[in-house]
Amino acid sequence: MIFNKIESAPREEIEKIQLKRLKETITRVYHLSPFYKNKFDEIGITPDDIKTLQDIQKLPFTKKQDLRDNYPFGLFTAPMSEIVRIHSSSGTTGKPTVVGYTQHDMNVWNEVMMRVYTMGNVTSKDVIHNAYGYGLFTGGLGFHEAAQKLGATIVPASGGFTQRQLMLMRDFGATVLCSTPTFALHLAEIARKEGPEFRKDYKLRVGFFGAEPTSEGLRREVANAWQIEYIEVYGLSEIIGPGVSASCNKGIGLHINEDHFYPEIIDPKTGEVLPEGEEGELVLTTLTKQALPIIRYRTGDITKIHKEPCACGRTFVRMESVKGRVDDMLIINGVNVYPSQIEHVIANYDDVTLNYQIVADKKGYLDKLEIIIEINENTSYTEQNLNKIKKDLSQKFLNNLYINAQIEIVKPNTIERSMGKARRIIDKRK
Repeated sequence: MIFNKIESAPREEIEKIQLKRLKETITRVYHLSPFYKNKFDEIGITPDDIKTLQDIQKLPFTKKQDLRDNYPFGLFTAPMSEIVRIHSSSGTTGKPTVVGYTQHDMNVWNEVMMRVYTMGNVTSKDVIHNAYGYGLFTGGLGFHEAAQKLGATIVPASGGFTQRQLMLMRDFGATVLCSTPTFALHLAEIARKEGPEFRKDYKLRVGFFGAEPTSEGLRREVANAWQIEYIEVYGLSEIIGPGVSASCNKGIGLHINEDHFYPEIIDPKTGEVLPEGEEGELVLTTLTKQALPIIRYRTGDITKIHKEPCACGRTFVRMESVKGRVDDMLIINGVNVYPSQIEHVIANYDDVTLNYQIVADKKGYLDKLEIIIEINENTSYTEQNLNKIKKDLSQKFLNNLYINAQIEIVKPNTIERSMGKARRIIDKRK
């Protein structure tokens, strides 16, 4: 089942739409965004220079730091009177990256998410249990509104409260689960305690999973645990949120909604555009966004793109599941966390030093984050004071970065060093 006929249009028609929309977007940012006008002027580019899709390579890249540098609304190309929603992610210095949406943008978001749901044959007869977090992150609300547009019943469960989630899934007759894959496994693990035949009490038939890296083994384990169809969903708030691409049940890879998001694969070191099928960094350009158009955004995600039509009938290009990152970003239970963000919180707390170590591990199927920090030499090393420091820092990480972290405070020169520097990140999940 295909939601919109454009998803199966001939390549020539898709590329004609892309070029038209690209020209419109370039004209919009050139005239309405001082940031982009300055960047274009620096290299001598005007909208008139974009005549083919290949001409996009003449344009400069946009990075996450550009959004931070223009906090909060410096990259918006629509007045606040037209902004109907704002989302954001946590920021390195306490300033988040902010994204805005006009009603037109919301319509685009709902459109691409309805396409995603249709890949799992979701209709108005379905009950959707949404276990993505609601709030400033795009996950929960990104899945929510499109479900309503389809006429399905949406249960806004959000994250956490495992036993309650299972009760709602069982009692409300959920047929669709939306969550991170590791939380889906955690739910299955707890439900399995009810007995090996626990699945007979649930009506789940399909799940939409994203917000964290996955392997083929993890996808298979989730599908087998619940005996459901697994739909992988990819997105990022800077571009739209969930709905940039999603997998179908016929082929390999995730169909990019490329009438709204133009994809490129580049060499992460040189910035050179790579041929089809070669692995590199995914770069995306929004083609229809009004509030926050983004030109050649470097996602940091490593993948490949394939153009051959899929057995499902869709002709949109497909990206492979993300294989890794070009930077040191960690994804903890669906939340993006940079070591620099953690360091900023530590640096603003007087009783500890900047000698720290981040340990990512698993507790069951869920991610667990431990932050080990050396205490300041002049700070009292009493149990009472240590407990206060742990409590304070835990709350700061939760308030600033939206992460639950276990804090361990150790004496000076305790953390192992290499070439005089503390080893910063240990990811035991790998």
